[in-house]
Amino acid sequence: MFNKILIANRGEIALRIQRACREMGIPTVAVHSTADAEAMHVRFADESVCIGPPPARDSYLNIPAILAAATITGADAIHPGYGFLSENASFAEMVEAHGLTFIGPSPAHMRMMGDKIAAKQSMGALGVPLVPGSDGEVATLDEARKIADEVGYPVLIKATAGGGGRGMKVANDPSELEEAWHVARTEAKSAFGNDAVYLEKYLDKPRHVELQVLADAHGNVVHLGERDCSMQRRHQKVLEEAGSPAITPEVRDQLGATATAALAKIGYRNAGTLEFLYQDGKFAFIEMNTRLQVEHPITEAICGLDLVREQIRIAAGHALGYTQSDIKFRGHAIECRINAEDPETFLPTPGTVEAFHAPGGLGVRVDSALYAGCKVPPYYDSLVAKLVVYAPTRLEAIARLRRSLEEFAVVGISTTVPLHQRIVAEPDFIAGDYTIHWLEKFVNRTR
Repeated sequence: MFNKILIANRGEIALRIQRACREMGIPTVAVHSTADAEAMHVRFADESVCIGPPPARDSYLNIPAILAAATITGADAIHPGYGFLSENASFAEMVEAHGLTFIGPSPAHMRMMGDKIAAKQSMGALGVPLVPGSDGEVATLDEARKIADEVGYPVLIKATAGGGGRGMKVANDPSELEEAWHVARTEAKSAFGNDAVYLEKYLDKPRHVELQVLADAHGNVVHLGERDCSMQRRHQKVLEEAGSPAITPEVRDQLGATATAALAKIGYRNAGTLEFLYQDGKFAFIEMNTRLQVEHPITEAICGLDLVREQIRIAAGHALGYTQSDIKFRGHAIECRINAEDPETFLPTPGTVEAFHAPGGLGVRVDSALYAGCKVPPYYDSLVAKLVVYAPTRLEAIARLRRSLEEFAVVGISTTVPLHQRIVAEPDFIAGDYTIHWLEKFVNRTR
């Protein structure tokens, strides 16, 4: 096992990793920007190192500074959390080149899945169903027109790199294709430094369903069930559920068997999430995230495993120690992402938190780095808390979530708690009848 782990991240996920390490008896090193000098993850770490000024490019994306921090503190492993450098294959290679262990997949698999075209080609070759579309990059507008005619409108132009909705544009008919293709490429170049795009059939009423997997270095692969992430705004997840209201146990088993067989064939290692669109009873693979997901707590709630602990054990060379038949799914879990944003305009609301009260009680978990007097800086992602509830049934979980949102109090900055209160009161949500397009329409209708 590792002697000391450096956590190359901040906020609630850095705290989440620290907690797992502390329970395992492993000391931790926190890195931080000058803006985060008083942050909770810095206060709770065994050691801390300042790695630069506030902008992420000068601190949390500063690879030499992070590696230097690991060296001077004697850390022998680095956990990247999510975001920042978590899916940067070059960073993983540098970590290993410095004699340290990267707690995550191999650089080769990160590269394979980091390019969405390569990921689709790899999964398709292994029998995983795909969304109809181009076989690779669409380099010219004429090629885009030909493929769009073949798969049928509407179509989606997508960047091969990155995510979060950037570099994604819909063309509903041939008259919209040229502008969508140019805008997607321009956004992709600006956001990711890579203007390569590909084309997919645009599904009009899909659910976004993802499958959590764990794989060790000894050929063992299991899935930990699905999460429904269909509640999205501008391709950003807002609320997630485990399991999906639309998926039966039989469908889950079929999807899990296909996915785990594919990952076993390529020798995948550590945690990963395969993302699918689900419509009319059919799944279509869209991408794979080679890291821990923001929404991992709802999976932990229904299967009883600590995913960060499992990541660390796998990276240290341990076998899983259990098989698929040992994984039991119980109850229902829902996560609300609480952002420092205006609930109406969605503009960021950095500032000082004057008071903070997290809800509690049976089946309630809050992952957050907030405290009274802390500053929410303007330089990073606006996620400030995750409210997770668990109950034996979905309706009981919704009731618990409503009660917990009423108790949630953040004074000094605006948050999206009111938005979540509106969502969980909607009949469509209560019935589990929503797609990836539902929230956009709801927000526009209720403004």
